[in-house]
Amino acid sequence: MDSVTRVIFRVLILFALVAVTFACALSVSFAQQPSESLYSGLHWRMIGPFRGGRSNGVSGVPGQPNTFYFGSVGGGVWKSENSGRTWNPIFDSQSVPSIGAIAVAPSNANVVYVGTGEADMRSQISFGNGMYRSSDAGKTWTHIGLDDTRQIGRILVDSRNADIVFVAALGHAYGANADRGVYRSTDGGANWQKVLYKGDSVGAIDLAFDPQNSQTIYATLWNTRRPPWSIYPPSYGPGSGIFKSTDGGDT
Repeated sequence: MDSVTRVIFRVLILFALVAVTFACALSVSFAQQPSESLYSGLHWRMIGPFRGGRSNGVSGVPGQPNTFYFGSVGGGVWKSENSGRTWNPIFDSQSVPSIGAIAVAPSNANVVYVGTGEADMRSQISFGNGMYRSSDAGKTWTHIGLDDTRQIGRILVDSRNADIVFVAALGHAYGANADRGVYRSTDGGANWQKVLYKGDSVGAIDLAFDPQNSQTIYATLWNTRRPPWSIYPPSYGPGSGIFKSTDGGDT
C-alpha cells in the first residue's frame, strides 16, 4: 500500500468514526426528556378584547400562525393578524351578533364560514339566522342559508375542498324544530342537504373529521331544550349519542 492510498484509507476511517459518533449522540439526545426549565416560564395570558364576552367559536389559519378569528356570543366576529395583540370586529355589518362556530377552509385561507347562534345552553342564550361565508378572509360576508337552525354548535370544512362543509345545528332552544341535525353542502353553501336527523327534539352539537380521511366523520346529537322554569336544560334525552359516517356523510 503506497503512501497516497494509506492517507485516503485513514481519511475514510476518520469519516466513519465521526459519523458513528454523531449518530450515537443524536440517538441519546432524542431519547432524553426535555428539561422542565425550557418551558416552566410559559403561562396563559389574556389577549383580549377585554369586553368581548363569552366565545364558543375560535379558529386559527393554516399557514398563517399569527392570524386568528373568534366569535363572541353577543358581539360578532373578531380577527387578529398579530397573534392577539390587537383585534378588529369584522362582522358588524351583519344583522346577527351571536356567533356559535367559525371554520377556516384548510385548502383556502380566504374562505371563512360562520355559524350564528351560540349553542351553549345556559341561562342567557341568543339565537342566530343561519350560516355566513366570506371569500376574502372576512372583508365581506354572504348569508348562505340554514336560517331557522337558530343555534349552531360546530362547522367542519373538508381539508382539500373549501366548498365541502358540514354544520351541526342544535335548533331552537325552547321548542321543537325540524331544522335540527347535521347538514352538508358540496357547493360552498349554495345548497344544503340534511344528512343526519333524529327528530325535531334532537339537535347536533359537535362534529369531527378523521385527520387522515375526511370521509370518516363523527357527530354528536343532543336531545335538549331550555324549559322556562330552569336555568339550565336537562343534560340528556332520547336520541342523544355519537354517530359515525365512513362515506362522507351519506350514511
